[in-house]
Amino acid sequence: MSTTAEPQTHSISSGQKCPPGKGLERIAPLLQSVEETPDPIPTTIKGTVPTWINGSFLRNGPGKFEFGKDRYTHWFDGMAMMHRFHLCEGNVTYSSRFLQSDSYVQNSEKNRIVVSEFGTLAMPDPCKNIFARFFSRFSVPKSTDNASVNFVKYKGDYYVSTETNYMRRVDPQSLETKEKVDWSQYIAVNSATAHPHYDRDGATYNMGNSFGKNGFFYNIIRVPPPEENAAKEDSADLTGAKVICSIRAAEPRKPSYYHSFVMSENYIVFIEQPIKLDLLKFMLYKIQGKSFHKVMTWEPQCETIFHLVNRHTGEESEVRYRAAPMFTLHQINAFEDNGMLVMDMCCGDDGDVIGEFTLENLRRDAGEEMDKFYNSLCRNLPRRYVLPLTVDKETPLDQNLVTGYKATAKKTKAKEVYMTHEELYDDELLQYGGLEFPQINYDQYNGKPYRYFYSCGFGHCFSDSLLKMDVHTKELKVWRYPGLYPSEPVFVASPKATEEDDGVVLSVIITPREEKSTFLLILDAKTFTELGRAEVPVNIPYGTHGVFNLKG
Repeated sequence: MSTTAEPQTHSISSGQKCPPGKGLERIAPLLQSVEETPDPIPTTIKGTVPTWINGSFLRNGPGKFEFGKDRYTHWFDGMAMMHRFHLCEGNVTYSSRFLQSDSYVQNSEKNRIVVSEFGTLAMPDPCKNIFARFFSRFSVPKSTDNASVNFVKYKGDYYVSTETNYMRRVDPQSLETKEKVDWSQYIAVNSATAHPHYDRDGATYNMGNSFGKNGFFYNIIRVPPPEENAAKEDSADLTGAKVICSIRAAEPRKPSYYHSFVMSENYIVFIEQPIKLDLLKFMLYKIQGKSFHKVMTWEPQCETIFHLVNRHTGEESEVRYRAAPMFTLHQINAFEDNGMLVMDMCCGDDGDVIGEFTLENLRRDAGEEMDKFYNSLCRNLPRRYVLPLTVDKETPLDQNLVTGYKATAKKTKAKEVYMTHEELYDDELLQYGGLEFPQINYDQYNGKPYRYFYSCGFGHCFSDSLLKMDVHTKELKVWRYPGLYPSEPVFVASPKATEEDDGVVLSVIITPREEKSTFLLILDAKTFTELGRAEVPVNIPYGTHGVFNLKG
């Protein structure tokens, strides 16, 4: 990947724009192992839960951080725990189960960590003799199936997913763990993201890696919708999955890390960013005694490249869209407008953030120690990039090709366009520490022009507020109370909705200040005021992502 020729578009980094944390409280209780609650238990309702909400709010995330005397190093490493809030006729029940992954089962049987995770290296069996332990260092470590990131759907079935080649099919009602699914048994990829996109026909799109003697590739995957009237068997079905486009990495030995991708009605955009994976170190990391997150590096001397692909034909544009180095985990939405592709994303200027979320850092004492760690982190802010879709040899050089938006895009030479972004916020957002975990009215507005998104504000290492952003006016609505830490907000449309924000926002709220004081929060999505809450008499750790399942 070439270095950036143009000057930086951000003289002050996203982290420097937000005020520093001071006197931050200890959040270690949000990262404690908990017991599962396999049988649904009642909750205590305060306020009102609208009777039209019928379905299940499913959440995923780490829930166990040790086996025997062994402790995990990184927050991402905790064993996957699935949570289910079932809403029906104004009542709410709660249940949870640990994913019965091979990793969980093997660790439980040995009562120690025997499967390596993102930031924790499994040590050789102490019962083996010294020669067996030495040679075990040279064995290729198996990918974990600890799918603790998200719930995803393929052909109508729910799976839990992480970022390896393994998923687990699950029953969204009972949270029962079903079979392990290996992507590489269906198509030639060795991983897939936990953030697929869905089109309105029921097809699912995702991205995965592949590498071999011909180089390293980023692959766009399409899984077709379920066949109508087909006999439904109780088994995983990824038949018909295919790679529709393979994008060659700019640096074959240092491909980019990615967590999600962009999809509009007609296009997919893969963002090749300057967070790099050193493949040589990756192959040797077990011998060197390094965990996976040690092979990721932030290389801001490299620019960001946007790869534009027609999602119907799989054809990649010959135009190379470039921008200053930036870091992104989650996109907000993307849509086409008058020959342009508008992409809204949460972005930062420091990609070291992922490796820093060790349990040691997150469990620091309140005050100076916690402040120091929080203030070292990147803050992500919403940005808008605009890609002109019709760039050819007749397109003039060095003229802004974007109209109607503050972002710019200029053709710098044949088949190359350099872009600058628009800041998609006002200064008011900065006092909430930037934002992440964006969600929209996905079913109706994904890939289309939209107005609202919902997210978490990060005035602490974990989110301490819920935000509603109007992208037309950049106006904010906020839900924030001291000591309360919300999960990713999920929008649920009302049955007779006529407006984009007609519905509710669901979020799980936890606190380090009091035992067994978790509650499911229901906000009116339009006014962003509380309608009700369902209090749960058990502890729930801080999680990652979730979905609402209308079928319950």
